Amino acid sequence: MSAPLITASELAEALDSRLPPRLLDCRARLGDADAGHSLWWEAHLPGSYHLDLDRNLAGPPGQGGRHPLPSREAFTATLQRLGIAPELPVVLYDDMGGQLAAARAWWMLACWAGHPDVRVFDGGIKAWLGAGEELSEGDRAAPHASSWVPMFHDERWVEVAQLSSGSALLVDARSRERFRGEAEPIDPVAGHIPGAVCRPSMDNLTPYGRFKPAAQLAAELPEAEEVIAYCGSGVTACHTILAYAVAGRPLPRLYPGSWSEWIRDPARPIATGE
Repeated sequence: MSAPLITASELAEALDSRLPPRLLDCRARLGDADAGHSLWWEAHLPGSYHLDLDRNLAGPPGQGGRHPLPSREAFTATLQRLGIAPELPVVLYDDMGGQLAAARAWWMLACWAGHPDVRVFDGGIKAWLGAGEELSEGDRAAPHASSWVPMFHDERWVEVAQLSSGSALLVDARSRERFRGEAEPIDPVAGHIPGAVCRPSMDNLTPYGRFKPAAQLAAELPEAEEVIAYCGSGVTACHTILAYAVAGRPLPRLYPGSWSEWIRDPARPIATGE
């Protein structure tokens, strides 16, 4: 697995190289499935293609939560359509410090599908503009398709039944207000999984929307022999896993169903407060 982040200067240099990375725009807005493509169409990093949270990085919502993993076959088809193969570097970006689909795409490509060279653009589109670079507009011709069939690593994620059968520390990436059950703007039930600790994904970033230094993250992130990351629907939890990668710490496993799946069974316990 490659270094998880890339800077604006490194990206500009890579895009001018003999083998430029496949650049994927992962911007998204929860509650508006069309927003990501619209944002990409209006203005995007030169040479980028759109990668959609709801259509490409998740299966249909249902008993598995709001953003369950897509089937292996569906995700393989997405990767092939975008021309992704192990020998082609991949760079992902969004406009929220990687907290939404960029981190989810990184986890699905690097951790689940096992692509060896996937990085998230630290700071995303704001860092690109801050470096004095320009954006492009409109559509692009489709890339040449690949024939890559990944060997998926299903041991990198857990099903809901596995949460009660082990001693892993559950790390909740949602805000502290949602964790405590004081506010729940998305899901119908407030609270958290009993025994979990709260580490909001925002705490992984500086006020400028970039990842904190590795040493600082290593000192701050919850530590246990085994860690499982979750959130509302398995998206920002990937930001937690990415933060562990930046810190050089062993990677947590992902609970993709997260809170939105946990609460679908009224027999499962719910905790509030700290």
